[in-house]
Amino acid sequence: MRDAAILWRGASYTASMAGRIDASARITLAALAWLAGIVWQLQQAATLPAAAAAALAVAAVVALLPALMVAWRWPRAGAFTLTWLLLALALAGFAVTDWRASQRLAERLNPALEGEDLVVTGVIAALPRLSPIGTRFVFEVEAATRQGRAVQVPPRVMLGWYQGYDGEQLLAAPPQPLSAGDRWRLPVRLKQPHGAMNPHGFDVELWLFEQGIGANGYVRPGAQQLGTAVAHPVERLRQSIRDRILVRLNDPAAAGVLAALAVGDQAAIDRDDWEVFRQTGVAHLMSISGLHVTMFAWAAGLITAALWRRSSRLMLVVPAPTAARWGGLACAAAYALLAGWGVPAQRTVCMIAVVVLLRASGSRWPAPLMLLAAAAFVTAVDPWALMQPGFWLSFVAVGLLMVAADDGQVAAAPAIANATGWRALMQGALRTQLIATIGLAPLSMVFFQQVSLVGFVANLFAIPVVTFLITPLALLGVLLPPLWLVGAWAVQGLQAALSLLSQTPAAVWTAAAAPVWAMAAGLCGGALLVLPLPWRLRLLGLPLLLPLLLPPVPRPALGEAEAVVVDIGQGTAVLVRTRHHLLVYDTGPQYSADADAGQRVLLPLLRARGERRIDLLLLSHRDADHVGGAASLLAGIEVLASSSSLADSHPLRARLPAHSRCDAGQRWLWDGVVFEVLHPPAADHALALKPNAMSCVLKLTTAAGRSLLLTGDIEAAQEAALVERAGPALRSSVMLVPHHGSRTSSTAVFINAVAPEVALVQAGYRSRFGHPAPDVIGRYADRGVQVVRSDRCGAYHWPAGVCERKRALRYWHHPAGAASAAAR
Repeated sequence: MRDAAILWRGASYTASMAGRIDASARITLAALAWLAGIVWQLQQAATLPAAAAAALAVAAVVALLPALMVAWRWPRAGAFTLTWLLLALALAGFAVTDWRASQRLAERLNPALEGEDLVVTGVIAALPRLSPIGTRFVFEVEAATRQGRAVQVPPRVMLGWYQGYDGEQLLAAPPQPLSAGDRWRLPVRLKQPHGAMNPHGFDVELWLFEQGIGANGYVRPGAQQLGTAVAHPVERLRQSIRDRILVRLNDPAAAGVLAALAVGDQAAIDRDDWEVFRQTGVAHLMSISGLHVTMFAWAAGLITAALWRRSSRLMLVVPAPTAARWGGLACAAAYALLAGWGVPAQRTVCMIAVVVLLRASGSRWPAPLMLLAAAAFVTAVDPWALMQPGFWLSFVAVGLLMVAADDGQVAAAPAIANATGWRALMQGALRTQLIATIGLAPLSMVFFQQVSLVGFVANLFAIPVVTFLITPLALLGVLLPPLWLVGAWAVQGLQAALSLLSQTPAAVWTAAAAPVWAMAAGLCGGALLVLPLPWRLRLLGLPLLLPLLLPPVPRPALGEAEAVVVDIGQGTAVLVRTRHHLLVYDTGPQYSADADAGQRVLLPLLRARGERRIDLLLLSHRDADHVGGAASLLAGIEVLASSSSLADSHPLRARLPAHSRCDAGQRWLWDGVVFEVLHPPAADHALALKPNAMSCVLKLTTAAGRSLLLTGDIEAAQEAALVERAGPALRSSVMLVPHHGSRTSSTAVFINAVAPEVALVQAGYRSRFGHPAPDVIGRYADRGVQVVRSDRCGAYHWPAGVCERKRALRYWHHPAGAASAAAR
């Protein structure tokens, strides 16, 4: 017993000593606990019920208060007190985020109002985004009516006011340019936030949720402007500056870059220019980055100090260095607001504020602790920022530079600024850029599955040009507009140099999306390479990077096949993979004049899956929702061969490599998997049939007997001909429902002949064509066929039978399997 007592007292003493940590460590642990609670909540598929959320919030407060009461004793507190406080902070992070999420979800549009004719009155709340087909803007709703009766709609909605691209969908252009702060009465149709759900794809629903958007929709004829509100003065100023830039400059590309750097309007930059910036690794410079805000604060501080020293009275009240710090902070905050208050700007302003406050109190914190405090503040304002790549890229970039600067070999930006002599300045700049390039490469691979191999060289000249020349000219041009012309010349020169670099062979390294263990190894490898450690230990990071740069790519066994029925809205696109071959069946729609499914969905998905080429691109027929993404796909990935029913005069025919017509009776074997073309007959190509009738129908059968039937947009006549011609050969385990579930297809005879277990419908959410028709769904249901719809399932993985929307479900997503009536 005595020995046990001695051991117990020893253990207690050790625990007590472990609790005696310094202030910086305590703050670090507290911030990490808060962040851990938020991360835990962000993994949930649903928020807690109201009663459970309230109970959790009360429990968090009850747990936190006693710990805070003894927080001042932390240097002498034991491990139990510290653990109690950290758990309470984590619980508080979870509870606060869950409560805020529940509030936002409660503001979403009532499903009963989807597709109804509503009249909303309110104010344009943010800088409108211009596009070739119209304008998109955030609208703050003050009142809403349906047939003259008041209804409740979300306080913030995203609206589109379109023109002229698609006559069936789009209505009329705004009668005048839209401006932030304008009050309007708008006839609209709304729907709940809904976006495509594909593996490794952009999460549109998260983006809308983070912006507090409870519905999106479009404006109908009959709008009426009610004047200009006094609200949103910053947004009005941002728009005024952007519009002046766009009008002043004749070069839209240069004007877009200047607008992005002056007011944060990244949508003003052309898609092709963004691609060049991404390939050369300088895309981060074309948004309002932390570097821009820091340099702006530094310049503002110098000017404030110089002016302050001219007044002896002011210097007696407040010392010039103190005034410079506060002046720099105020100007940095103003610039960040003018630029849209993005995550990098928030982080930088928070860090500057921490430095200023600490200097004012006479305290000094380690640089990493300031960064962590800024992260805690940003997530307190916007916890969903943790789900954005920009958050991690921004904070990790600064953190790596801070840590690496401790070894005396890698200097952070302030050290460079203090370097004496041009040689020391150049060496510091090279070291800083090298550490940023190496340290951020693993994160770039994790988030985007690519890293620029010319980024180091590109950033060496792009960073000083953008930071010290183009950005100042963009801002000073607000006071002296002729400076925008000089800035445009600088942008044109920069774009020319970057274009040359982007054409370098192997300018970008791409790889498949890595498994979690490979991501962890790669991030550890990147950290080892830049940490202040002996070089023998640093070099261990190289083998750790390999699984991330060359991840294992799973492929089907011989005789097996996998397919991804892609979620691309209203249209068709299917990826079919065997052991050594890839077939792409259709490429989805063209969404607008400058966006299509090939560029937005298929190319990122193919890159994430580690696909280097397409062995066969099969385009079923000429309809835009089936071939709209083909041009982007052909430009973005190697295609070895193609097949289609397109006429010789179709614009795509000249671009299709090794083209052949798809004719019934064609058959080939890939890796033990049989592919058969069942329609159209060769004779039909000489007939003047409508496009749907010429759809290429493809069936594939694995060695195990599983089969997939891809049907394009065939209609009743073609279904009857197929039943007569192919008979039992039509039978398939899974089929793509013809023509997206249109009433002109899916006859009872055809369904009986195919006898599928699962029928897949690729259609847009609340399709304006009414797809899939209820009576068509009923015919499948009567035969015991499971109907899977892309608007409810997201991407469908065959033969696993997994819906992406259910696999990756989070509470901000549109509920999987929710009712989705046909659009009216």
